[in-house]
Amino acid sequence: MAATDFKDYYAILGVSKTASSEEIKQAFRKLARKYHPDVNPNNKQAEARFKEVSEAYEVVSDPDKRKKYDQFGQYWRQAGEGFPSGGAGPDMGNFDFSQYGNFDEFINELLGRFGAPPPHGAGRQSHARSHSFRNSPGTSTNFSNSFNDFGFQDGGARSTQDSEAAIALTFAEAFNGVKKRFSLGNETIDVNIPSGAKTGTRLRVRGKGQINPMTQQRGDLYLKVELQPHTFFQMEGDNLVCEVPITPDEATLGASIDVPTPDGSVNVKLPAGVRSGQSLRLRGKGWPLPKGGRGDQLVKVAIVPPKDLSQQEREYYEKIRAIRTYNPRSHLNQFRL
Repeated sequence: MAATDFKDYYAILGVSKTASSEEIKQAFRKLARKYHPDVNPNNKQAEARFKEVSEAYEVVSDPDKRKKYDQFGQYWRQAGEGFPSGGAGPDMGNFDFSQYGNFDEFINELLGRFGAPPPHGAGRQSHARSHSFRNSPGTSTNFSNSFNDFGFQDGGARSTQDSEAAIALTFAEAFNGVKKRFSLGNETIDVNIPSGAKTGTRLRVRGKGQINPMTQQRGDLYLKVELQPHTFFQMEGDNLVCEVPITPDEATLGASIDVPTPDGSVNVKLPAGVRSGQSLRLRGKGWPLPKGGRGDQLVKVAIVPPKDLSQQEREYYEKIRAIRTYNPRSHLNQFRL
């Protein structure tokens, strides 16, 4: 990645470098709602901004990635993979990386500085540029700048030269499956990613890694999936999770509410007396499973009191308070130290 390609993820999210995780999350949610494609249909600038915000949040919301980003700046991805195998990289402290024109120069000097002869191919890096094609009839969306500059690490003394790259997918791409096009040097390949990929999923592309100079055999390319954050859905294990707000009267009396799923909204019956934080399970409405079928979708309930009450609503709430017999704190009197 050239110095001019460096992205200040903190500036993109509008937070300081010392911002807490909660401040970062709040900033992301605000920007994601503002620039989400559903809110800005056919707006390429908003779409690009949404991807930029999602990319920034994906990095600085992860403690390990944030630590590398804060230390290595524009070279944080390469620094996480580029040290020779056989042990952790040296502690660079507050080392100034801006003196190097690119990461190759840094690696070359680093290996010489610490007295280790560079392994074959060290400092050599290839890059893949990704374009995305949605598998839906009549539509085709290109993301020319979403997942640029994949770093491929040399395999050292292994019998084959396997390569690995991180690939970012939206929830929609991972859920439905997608075709990605990569440029590997002078070669262009199309990779069909099946539905159901999750963060951490490793996809093997046979015979598309680097060539072992000793055996002339070509290794495999491994694509490690990272899901971009979604404004409504999250993943917890194999389950798709969402949080749905309900009113106090719906929680008390029960209700039928519409809940979004990957297939569209479904009607869900809330039992009377449901509590905030309680989860309702929608069987077979979750994430695609590797062996076929679907996992479950968990709907977490959040009771949200109204901020602005009409005069009549306030009068009824006051009447309820006056005649209420239930005290959820009655058992707390027994506790003391």
